Amino acid sequence: MDMTPEFIMLAFTLILALVQIGAAGMARTAELGAKWNAGPRDAAVPPPGKLAGRLMRAQSNLFETLPIFAAAVIMAHIAGKDGQLTFVGTHLYFFGRLIYLPLYAFGVPYIRSLVWLVAAAGLVMILAALFV
Repeated sequence: MDMTPEFIMLAFTLILALVQIGAAGMARTAELGAKWNAGPRDAAVPPPGKLAGRLMRAQSNLFETLPIFAAAVIMAHIAGKDGQLTFVGTHLYFFGRLIYLPLYAFGVPYIRSLVWLVAAAGLVMILAALFV
């Protein structure tokens, strides 16, 4: 059985989530060192620097909507609601989230928020498909 375009976008989004975990972790390790990363991390640590903080917040932001996205894609498929809305919605969500990451990392205001809205609109489209 071939994967649907929506499931392919979900798979790419899961890969993006792993990339974001790695990027935030590497940035934090660059600040605190490999010894901190390999240790138990019991002691208090300073707040993250600009880049690590931005990457950590971008990761957290993705993780706020990723469960909703995954559930909506799976529900739409099971319900037989795959179609134009889910196709466009999954693409808007994935590419919005993909573009959002560097915009956040480089501290680009306003455009970052507009890109977030594009991803959110994609998510709404997938949810809407469940009811049409």
